[in-house]
Amino acid sequence: MDPSGAMETDLEHPDTEFGFSEKSIRLGFVRKVFAILMVQLLITFGIIAIYVLSEDVRTFSIDHPEMIYTSMGITIAVYIVLLCCGNIRRKFPTNIILLGIYTICQGLLLGSVAAYYQADEVLYATAICAIICLGLTLFAFQTKLDFTWTYSLLVVISLNMIIFGIMAAIWQSRILETTYTVLGALLFSLYLVVDIQLIMGNGKYGGISPEEYIFAALLVYLDIINLFLFILRLVGGGK
Repeated sequence: MDPSGAMETDLEHPDTEFGFSEKSIRLGFVRKVFAILMVQLLITFGIIAIYVLSEDVRTFSIDHPEMIYTSMGITIAVYIVLLCCGNIRRKFPTNIILLGIYTICQGLLLGSVAAYYQADEVLYATAICAIICLGLTLFAFQTKLDFTWTYSLLVVISLNMIIFGIMAAIWQSRILETTYTVLGALLFSLYLVVDIQLIMGNGKYGGISPEEYIFAALLVYLDIINLFLFILRLVGGGK
């Protein structure tokens, strides 16, 4: 055996071990993000189910609208901390605790909103949202198309959607309301595909760092929740 030949063979693929390691880290990151996401969704929709199926809880929620504002305030505060404080967001177990508080408050907030809808409307919206999210997730994993370049465009569209939403609320037009709701559902469907591709790290503009598993789970969670709200609004006739 020629030692020089063996050394030459090793040098021909200097990044093989590194590439395998990087791929393993990314795969572990994706699994961790989706595991956290599944727990978040189970908690959230479990709380929503209590609000929808229990008449006492539904009545109490409707009679005490301050619960919506309290949940909203805590949700916004925790979200700002997770979004702006990178050290806290990456510090275990503080990040998990904050994400748990955020998820529970978001569930209470969504439950208070769902209390104004019929149980079958919430069920239909949940089923439609689940089917769409599953399809989009499989699409994002399988497609060779790169949607990450659209992120800046989606942010611009989101700003315009805020203005559109204000107009729809002022003029109280059923056509405007339906158009706004459909466009909102399409917008967050695109966000979901883009964020999943960023988590996978195979887009043109790179991916989310494996250290940011809380941030990544939060992104996809918000995409799904917003998509659910727009679908619920559409199923419920724009309530």
